[in-house]
Amino acid sequence: MSIRLIAKDLYRVMHAIESLEEQIAKAPFQKRHALEAELRKLRAEYTDLRRALDGAKG
Repeated sequence: MSIRLIAKDLYRVMHAIESLEEQIAKAPFQKRHALEAELRKLRAEYTDLRRALDGAKG
């Protein structure tokens, strides 16, 4: 995967994380568990993409 595609995916995930964090802050307690699970997945994806980007640059 090219650096440009990794960077675009990283940017997309960063914005998705920000949006989801805002949703969690406003969500009722019953829905937070599902949203937090999705947030964990996005953060793991972010970490993977960040490592891939760092590896591609180095």
